Amino acid sequence: MTTETTTEKPPVSVAIIVDQGKVLMARRRAAEGEISWVFPGGAIEDGESPEAAAVREVGEETGLKVEAIKVLGDRVHPKSGVPMHYVAVRLVDGEARVADAEELDAITWAQHSELPGLVPYGLFKPVQEYLDEVLPR
Repeated sequence: MTTETTTEKPPVSVAIIVDQGKVLMARRRAAEGEISWVFPGGAIEDGESPEAAAVREVGEETGLKVEAIKVLGDRVHPKSGVPMHYVAVRLVDGEARVADAEELDAITWAQHSELPGLVPYGLFKPVQEYLDEVLPR
């Protein structure tokens, strides 16, 4: 019998939620180095698409009901080494709140001008381009 030990990190899907000219950011309870403010999201479960994972995770973490619009891109995160999928979603219903207090410390609806302060190392280019297009400056 052989057992495989893998150090690969499970892929994560995050949701880019824009509503009323702002984007939803969540602050993780445990920061990973420079990473503390993130887009809501989490691990993709077996058999789940990045879009379905993003929608599910948003509900679990923030209580919001959203629907996927499109996948913006994917990469291995340069700071965490985690395979990431970025999904633009549309708010369907709900008021954003910290629904998973074990994972999240706070949430905020951020204006375009606030993003560099929340994510000082910069955003993934396709995400930045999407936000440049949909958020007022």
